[in-house]
Amino acid sequence: MNILSSLAPPSSFQIGIRAVSRQSERILYTASARQFATVARVAPFKTGCCGRSTHAVGLLRPSRALRYEWTQSHGLLPRTTVRTAFTFRAIVHYSLLPNDYEDANGLAYRKEDLTQTEVNKIFGAHITARDANQLLKIIHGRRVAGTLDDPDLQQNTAHFLAADKIKALEYLRKNIPVDEVINAGLRAEDELRLLEEQESEFNSQEAEEQFEETSPQKTPTAKEVEEQRLAPTGRLPRQDDSAYGEGVFDRIRKRNEAKHAAEQERLEAERIKREEEEALGNIGTLQTQQAKPRELSPFVKKYTERATSSLAEPPKMAAWERLLPTAAFVLLVLGACAVLAAYYTPPKRNWRMWPDIPPAAATCIALILGNFAVFALWKFPPAWVVFNRYMLLVAATPRPLQVIGAMFSHHQATHMIGNMVALWFFGIRLHDDIGRGNFLALYFASGAVGFLASLSNLVLFRGLQFTTLGASGAVYGIMAAFFWLHRADEFKIFGYPPDPWSGPTGAVFLGLIVGLHIWAGLFSRNAAAFTYDIASHVGGISAGMLGIEWIQKSMDSKAAAKVKDDKHNSMDVLGKVVEQKPKTDN
Repeated sequence: MNILSSLAPPSSFQIGIRAVSRQSERILYTASARQFATVARVAPFKTGCCGRSTHAVGLLRPSRALRYEWTQSHGLLPRTTVRTAFTFRAIVHYSLLPNDYEDANGLAYRKEDLTQTEVNKIFGAHITARDANQLLKIIHGRRVAGTLDDPDLQQNTAHFLAADKIKALEYLRKNIPVDEVINAGLRAEDELRLLEEQESEFNSQEAEEQFEETSPQKTPTAKEVEEQRLAPTGRLPRQDDSAYGEGVFDRIRKRNEAKHAAEQERLEAERIKREEEEALGNIGTLQTQQAKPRELSPFVKKYTERATSSLAEPPKMAAWERLLPTAAFVLLVLGACAVLAAYYTPPKRNWRMWPDIPPAAATCIALILGNFAVFALWKFPPAWVVFNRYMLLVAATPRPLQVIGAMFSHHQATHMIGNMVALWFFGIRLHDDIGRGNFLALYFASGAVGFLASLSNLVLFRGLQFTTLGASGAVYGIMAAFFWLHRADEFKIFGYPPDPWSGPTGAVFLGLIVGLHIWAGLFSRNAAAFTYDIASHVGGISAGMLGIEWIQKSMDSKAAAKVKDDKHNSMDVLGKVVEQKPKTDN
């Protein structure tokens, strides 16, 4: 039984039978299907490892070069973007099926095979990456060849589980658009052509004689037929391997393939031109992508060339060589944060920059203004040389200072505004609870640990073509610290739930944040989730929870010591009174 029959398009065999029995309808169906297939555009398949063109070490204009095409909308705190150096286009149209296509080998559906981690997310841990990729290639080939429902081909995938076949088909349909109905119809058309030619061959002695005179090919032997039956290829004979010569359908196919190839060349030329223009910063948002490109001014060209890296590829370095300098720097940052939390003394009122603003609001406003200033400087070309090196974290060429600079850096207004709103809402409340020194120490420690976790994830797992930036790790650390500090307190949102019902506690909100990140990192297959720097968020959350626990114990110790000192001082005064009282009696 065909496992994929419930998910497959109509059987090509059934379409062919219907076409044989209804000759007049076949002609109309063939013409319309061919016309539709000629003008159809093939959509490229892009995965997390095969996106559009650029690389992390050769950025031209960072505000444009870090755009990731899978999603046009951004969540509250998106962080990671990716674009790589080459584009892979999977075959999705029946007319482009290679002559050497074999069902057992399938068709390539992406530039690089899925890794074991990606396979585990799609199928689970019971199947190896090699087997999973082979299954995906076979299923993709059948979608293009129009043989999803062909029972003769099921022996090539009989050793795979039924659930795995369904998951493979669902994954391919989600990520690689293929018009399976059109492909099945075109294959049925070819089957019909062969049936007609075979019927003509057996019923017309003249056609048989003409075949013997014009065709140098030999009739397949019984052994060859048996071998083909035992190992079905899933493809029909083309002109170069057909035993019946060139017919009218062959000539139609040639014309359609030529038109399709010309259309593909035109689309490819437009894509290359569009990418070159975007790399130079001529294309703006999605709404203006069709605008006429303008030439860069000499001023912008000058600083674009200065900001462009001369590296052709990432330097050859071991993983520890990329991670060790940043890890050591993060340890220094944590030490400095501990010193700041322990010895910070609030300045006097007349020494403050904004004496009339509460300290919590002043601290958060200063951080927000710093982020806005860096965002504005990204639009200033002379700043690109420095910002490319120190204001975003580049997995291919990491520098220790990037973990601090990237904490204030954003390329998109929605990303920055989301971070700053969360910083203001939770920051001023946490600041009032723990004070400025502890708050700043927690903010910078969370951001630094978050970027170290992100860099480790990129270098060890995701790839060197990624870059990341933003205050998300630090902000998530502040949020986690606030909810952990108030984990037993109840919260009501706009007065809901009303009394006498109790609102959710801080522990519930914290669990919701952690749960969403675990789901997005381990189970979600949404393409938009791929753009989130989950590792940085989790690193910031962990640092925030551990940091607030340490700060709370330190504050409790200081409070207990102060009470003890006050009690000791009080006892000293009473002792003096007791010692002086006998003298007054005398």
